[in-house]
Amino acid sequence: MVKNLSFFITISLALLSMVSSGRAAQADDRFVAGYATAVLEREVKVEGFSVEVNEGVLTVKVRWLTGEQGERIKEALSSIHGVEQVLVIDAEAGRVPDSDPAPYDEDVVAEREGRPARELFKALLADPKWPHFSASYLDCMGSKEFSNVGAVSFGESFGIYRGEFSPEGRWALGIEAAVFSIFDLNADSHDLINSDFWVAFPSLSFRKGDFSALGRLFHQSSHLGDEYLLRDRMDRVNLSYEGLSLKLSYDFWKAWRFYGGMGYIFHTDPPDLEPWSTQVGLEFESPRAFVGNRVRPVGAVDFQHREESNWDTDLSLRAGVQFERQTGGKGRYRLLLEYYNGHSPHGQFYNRKIEYVGIGTHLDF
Repeated sequence: MVKNLSFFITISLALLSMVSSGRAAQADDRFVAGYATAVLEREVKVEGFSVEVNEGVLTVKVRWLTGEQGERIKEALSSIHGVEQVLVIDAEAGRVPDSDPAPYDEDVVAEREGRPARELFKALLADPKWPHFSASYLDCMGSKEFSNVGAVSFGESFGIYRGEFSPEGRWALGIEAAVFSIFDLNADSHDLINSDFWVAFPSLSFRKGDFSALGRLFHQSSHLGDEYLLRDRMDRVNLSYEGLSLKLSYDFWKAWRFYGGMGYIFHTDPPDLEPWSTQVGLEFESPRAFVGNRVRPVGAVDFQHREESNWDTDLSLRAGVQFERQTGGKGRYRLLLEYYNGHSPHGQFYNRKIEYVGIGTHLDF
């Protein structure tokens, strides 16, 4: 277990070093225009606008401009390095701009934020085993062994290299790593119950317009906590396997996302695990934000089926609010209500059915 943890820490530190070594962005007019466009589209959710930059003066022309929207635009763009003044103009009240908006360039955004590339395939909101940072309280219903459980995860997806395969299509090579752990909150010392160590390399993602895809070669190994093992004297299952997975995703109506995929595991321990699995889901991210454009309602449902469990449905539901930055950046903080019904997603207990409700905090960097 210590070797696995050291392996994950080494990978994370190496990747963070690679990210931090990215060269600093130059604040020329073209760069500022591209980055400002990305902020307006991704963070402020503005439509029908154009951006012009001249010697540090950033002019945004917006159709159907409201006073509140103008203030949000100024607040979001004023902190961009190289911007000395932000002017927001109602394009309908004056001259409609002749030029199109500056192109939304993810490479510009990535360079600005000091990282090789943003994930082209967005994180799955309701997937219980998606690599990210989280902490949740779970009330396990009907369980004789556990009733109050703490679940934490530590992980992230890191871009390594990015390329283009068409004028509008991009691909990226990355690595993903995570640790998923659960704790018995009823025990005096909050005993560690189980930890799953997970890593994917290569992780290949693709995006063209609203369509995206993700392919992975991954490894998972699971380990029981020492205190729990000594307390319950249960038989240890040294669950581990390698696997391949492919997921496809499509964004529609500016708020919804549908995805589906399948997986196959091999080199399994125990060796008689059935290999196939499927996954489908639906996500919603409100096009409208509140509280100064900082809070956005979100929700998702995820269905997984595994051959090992006779294709029974594992259902995961999450809904809540997403807190967003106003000055660009990928970081998202979510406060979510959670519901799960199906076979346990925690490795050592894969053959047990569980049901829980909970509340959790989730962070994507």
